[in-house]
Amino acid sequence: MTVALPASSPATFEIKSANLPLVALLLKSTDLAALARELATRFGDIPDFFDNDPLVIELSSLAADAGAIDFAALVAMMRPYRVTPIAVRGGSPAQMAAALAAGLVAAPDARVSAPAPAPERAAPKSKAAPAEAPPAPAPGALVIDKPLRSGQQVYARGRDLVVLAMVNPGAEVIADGHIHVYAPLRGKAMAGARGNADARIFSLCLEPELISIAGIYRTSENPLPDGVWGQPTQVRLVPGPEGDKLVMDPIKVSGKA
Repeated sequence: MTVALPASSPATFEIKSANLPLVALLLKSTDLAALARELATRFGDIPDFFDNDPLVIELSSLAADAGAIDFAALVAMMRPYRVTPIAVRGGSPAQMAAALAAGLVAAPDARVSAPAPAPERAAPKSKAAPAEAPPAPAPGALVIDKPLRSGQQVYARGRDLVVLAMVNPGAEVIADGHIHVYAPLRGKAMAGARGNADARIFSLCLEPELISIAGIYRTSENPLPDGVWGQPTQVRLVPGPEGDKLVMDPIKVSGKA
């Protein structure tokens, strides 16, 4: 027999489950001075890259014999970049104890995005099989139709970026998703800026000062191969046993009829 009983609840509050989007700092070294320099290089000229995002500090990439971490100094270092460290995961017992003493909480269930494995080459389709429709473009892309001069910066937060004019040397284009430049790309392009390893960069003329996907970058100090320099090219991130690599593929552009 089903029984229904009266119940009561507090008048001033309720407890509910909640999901909180986090950004993660994958710490690879305990050298905070080197970290400060690289943070300034990466984010110093992008003051609004973060938007007071909560942050989890991921320690699993540290060597087993890594030294102690000054978590109080690390937290203070991150706050000017408009992130709020709240949790830590993946550290040794000593590291986790030091983090808890600094006011952080343990977050063993936090999941950090990683590059997806390269897809296997599909078997040839039967001639009778219908062709698959291409995936629909992501909605809400930010479109820029004017050239970007040196010193200008465009950031497509949470979406793709489409640029219909030249990105001149000294200009920067940044997107959390893909970057499409239907013109020469001669400045800096950073796709997957918040860790989206599936993001790509497309350009009809690739001559960049810097290209980056999910934090993996290549600068003009390492010249691009002749087969892609100045050519229509897509850039993608491919994981491998020796680390993630930027792979550049020429894009075939049909000639005019």
